[in-house]
Amino acid sequence: MTTLVSVRGVSHRFGTHQALDNVSMQIDPGSYTVLLGPSGSGKTTLLSVLGGFLVPDDGRIEINGVDCTALAPAKRPTTTVFQDYALFPHMSIGNNVGFGLRMKGVPRDERDRKAREMLAVVGLEQAFDKKPHQLSGGQRQRVALARALVVEPAVLLLDEPLGALDLKLRRQMQDELKAIQKRVGTAFVHVTHDQEEAMALADHVVVMNNGRIEDEGTPERVYARPATRFSATFMGESTILTGRGITPGRVATALGTFAVEGVAAGAEAHLALRPEHVTLGAGSDATVRDVVYQGSFKRVSFAVNGEPGLVVLCRLAAETPIGEGQAVKISADPARLVLLGD
Repeated sequence: MTTLVSVRGVSHRFGTHQALDNVSMQIDPGSYTVLLGPSGSGKTTLLSVLGGFLVPDDGRIEINGVDCTALAPAKRPTTTVFQDYALFPHMSIGNNVGFGLRMKGVPRDERDRKAREMLAVVGLEQAFDKKPHQLSGGQRQRVALARALVVEPAVLLLDEPLGALDLKLRRQMQDELKAIQKRVGTAFVHVTHDQEEAMALADHVVVMNNGRIEDEGTPERVYARPATRFSATFMGESTILTGRGITPGRVATALGTFAVEGVAAGAEAHLALRPEHVTLGAGSDATVRDVVYQGSFKRVSFAVNGEPGLVVLCRLAAETPIGEGQAVKISADPARLVLLGD
């Protein structure tokens, strides 16, 4: 598959702050890439570099094989959807959607036709003559999408587009975003700090921290086999077990001794354990520290006896009878432990 976007060794500073530090990645045609990370991780800066709103201090951006590093936003094959949607309140929805075509000199009849077609794609064909204030937040978000897509960009950039929506509407819009992306076939690059949003939307997740890419791949791979400690704790929850190699390939931890490929005798190792891979009924003595009911499951934390500071997270069926202060035994599924890099 031909690469659509190539980011090569991109770095950028704001004063003394290193916002991006030698970032390299590729984006394939038709993919849904999510840049995931906490505030200050560099994800929004990278999106701004892709969109042409920032020229990086070092590195190169290629789109469809063309060097776009220093091109202005209007001259590159990208469009951006911002969190506030930035619709023109005095214009009709049809004129909002057709605005980019108007700037390109497209005749009125043609841009109205294309605007109607794109509004139909996002399910708002009846809103052509309405004003933005007459629509809900989710509908305005879809209008912003239609306006960005009608100019047929090679890449659509989305800067936390669901951040202003309530939880129910955000989840609904996740489904709609993914469906629209599949329908139009445009590559989407979406910035968020929400792990669930990333897993719901992406086929390519890029986990960022301190201006660098910590991990990237399919959501399934990044969740099941995180590359680093940060990735394991940011892309979903994990308990990090610290152990020491007792023989080549075997590690002793607070929850037992496990076979872990790549660990030398005497070496310190860090292992990621997901909550759903902790089981009750055998293993190490522990005390229930906290129980949080979350509808379809209970999120339980355990203090492991004799291991000060170690708290193990577990996800149990909602009907499991368990309470704070209860003495239990817990164990880890050895096949699910992941040896972490630095």
